[in-house]
Parts: sequence; C-alpha cells; structure tokens
Amino acid sequence: MARTAIRPEGAKPVPVPLTPGIRKGNILQVAGQIPADPATGEIVGSTVADQTRQSMRNILAVLEAGGATIDDVVMLRVYLTDTAHFAEMNAAYQEFLTEPYPARTTIYVGLPAGLLVEIDALAVLD
Repeated sequence: MARTAIRPEGAKPVPVPLTPGIRKGNILQVAGQIPADPATGEIVGSTVADQTRQSMRNILAVLEAGGATIDDVVMLRVYLTDTAHFAEMNAAYQEFLTEPYPARTTIYVGLPAGLLVEIDALAVLD
C-alpha cells in the first residue's frame, strides 16, 4: 500500500522537508501545524488563542484535502511553549471539537521565535 502526500490546495509549500499530511490506507497523519497563513506563510496571531485557532484551521484544511474531517481524528498532540498558556489554548482548541473528544497529549517545548503552539493530528477513516 502506497503512501500518498496530502497538501491543501492553495497552501504555500513549507521550507522544510515534510509533507503537511500523509495518508496510507485509512490512516491520515497530519504533520505539526503552526499558526501560519497557508497562502502567505506568515504567522497569524500574537496570543496563544489566536495561534491555536489558526493551527486548528490548518489541521482542518489538511484533513479535508485527505478526505477526512475532525470527526475522524482519534489523537491530537499540542505543543506549547509556556505552561501558563494551557487554559487559553484549551478554550480556543475546544471551539473546534465535539464529544467524544479525540485523545490528546499536551507537551511543553521550545518552538521557533514567535510561535506559541503547534498541533498535529492522527485520523482514521472508515
């Protein structure tokens, strides 16, 4: 079974060696999405809430390009730069989800300057 690269239409190519999504069979792995505008590559938002919303919109775009929706997501991983941002991130993140929520891990890391959050997703399609 071949791997298929998934790229949202109109999204600017990323300057690093990765593909926004990879689908193999009924599995779709969405690479870590930063809060960049897909058309320009510019970072969107200066708050963790705004950046979380943009990262989630980017995830939705990759899911759609791969034939999936947020309801197909079984796991999300959130990478935050500051433990103090957890509640604000969580409130914005929850705007995109309904119960039963996907499993999630939140990890505190260093990210490039200006980035407060990065989120990746794993979807399983029927």
